Amino acid sequence: MSGGSAESSPSSRRSSFNSLSRDLELPSEQGCLSVIVLGASGDLAKKKTFPALFHLFAQGFLQSGDVHIFGYARSNLSDDGLRERIHGYLKGASEEHLSEFLQHIKYVSGSYDSGEGFEKLNKEISEYEMSNKSESSRRLFYLALPPSVYPSVCKMIRTYCMNPSGWTRVIVEKPFGKDLDSAEELSAQLGELFDENQLYRIDHYLGKELVQNLLVLRFANRLFLPLWNRDNVDNIQIVFREDFGTDGRGGYFDQYGIIRDIIQNHLLQVFCLVAMEKPVSLKPEHIRDEKVKVLQSVNPIKHDEVVLGQYEGYKDDPTVPDDSNTPTFASVVLRVHNERWEGVPFILKAGKALSSRKAEIRVQFKDVPGDIFKSKKQGRNEFVIRLQPSEAMYMKLTVKKPGLEMATEQSELDLSYGMRYQNVKIPEAYERLILDTIRGDQQHFVRRDELKAAWQIFTPLLHDIDAGNLKAVPYQPGSRGPKEADELSERVGYVQTHGCQAWLSKQERNPWADPDEDRSRSC
Repeated sequence: MSGGSAESSPSSRRSSFNSLSRDLELPSEQGCLSVIVLGASGDLAKKKTFPALFHLFAQGFLQSGDVHIFGYARSNLSDDGLRERIHGYLKGASEEHLSEFLQHIKYVSGSYDSGEGFEKLNKEISEYEMSNKSESSRRLFYLALPPSVYPSVCKMIRTYCMNPSGWTRVIVEKPFGKDLDSAEELSAQLGELFDENQLYRIDHYLGKELVQNLLVLRFANRLFLPLWNRDNVDNIQIVFREDFGTDGRGGYFDQYGIIRDIIQNHLLQVFCLVAMEKPVSLKPEHIRDEKVKVLQSVNPIKHDEVVLGQYEGYKDDPTVPDDSNTPTFASVVLRVHNERWEGVPFILKAGKALSSRKAEIRVQFKDVPGDIFKSKKQGRNEFVIRLQPSEAMYMKLTVKKPGLEMATEQSELDLSYGMRYQNVKIPEAYERLILDTIRGDQQHFVRRDELKAAWQIFTPLLHDIDAGNLKAVPYQPGSRGPKEADELSERVGYVQTHGCQAWLSKQERNPWADPDEDRSRSC
């Protein structure tokens, strides 16, 4: 495949963005923009939120004369103090861009549950809006805060900081509750203060390049339309692996566990896009309607189709209870009761302290009927989408091995983004999602009924784990996880692909390939 074209200019990117907005019938976005980052002195803000805003500014999506950024937190900081705190995390653009961006940042100190600080914040925002002399204004509040303070902060925003001459939108971060009841309680509290079209529940996985490509792959390519069903697909795995443990966050992680932290949100969102039906259009509500439908079609999870693990050494963290049963690894089989997917297991697997870091979707097709080449030993056809790191898509096929003999081997059709799009910068997920919020596109955000349907699937299992009815088995750090997880995958239909000829050829031509991906179990 030939190399990608040179990266487009800021003006052409803005033009394509405006064209897409018209296609989706999104409202025109005009007027000065105030972005308010609550929790501005915290880790999330300095590592993700401010860098995303900086990259949007450097690329021209946030215009110098139309945007101002306000940081709000309890810490006693000056404007320069906040700028110094985030300076080291703002990379990838010129010093000129960086200096100009930092001058657009102002800091306001105050508590999260009293009106004084928010009155001061509103005064600063209003003064900026008046000085801009724009006919309308826009206010975006980003809550880089723990969910426990969402209700009080949102009440303060509603009381003191609503926009009198334009829209007000609020981004809230996961976790959205710990089970169905707590999620519904939080939704009800926020729903009393804001309309659903003002709330943007962010899941950064929905901003990843390959996740955003799923709908295009499925519905813009005739190749996949007749294959994407129970007649051809044997099983689908959605996998998330980290090669490090809780790294000092054990006490926090122990309150949630891997299912609440990763599977119930990130992997379930990917599952929706893989399994949903074709939407009527690309309008956000049509897409989210289909996601809700497929979630409502998921059968209750069976205990014998769940494997939990906890890596040895997890409880050495002094903030983790000695009797903790919190899973750091889980493999869960979902089964969809509808015409397209009846009988096809979806294996959602996530874990910490494993042998490699990656996230991928692996669609394994059924065996070829009437196998005249006896190629079953080579392995099944698979379509693999690597979400991270080193974004890639590849199809595993059985082909004739070059030479005079009629011998077969497995090889790949390979689209590695690092090779195909060498001159193209792939945006960070937070950049996309903040830009979506500014333009009013809720397609990649979680709707209230979608959140409820997701918790309905996992709450019974989570309550059983919390009650000790399911136990986490130990596994070695740096391993693939509990052997019981591989046994479960095999039991529900996954077939390993043996041999490494395809792996070797892939590694030779693709230096971005993950050496653990195929070598340890499939090639």
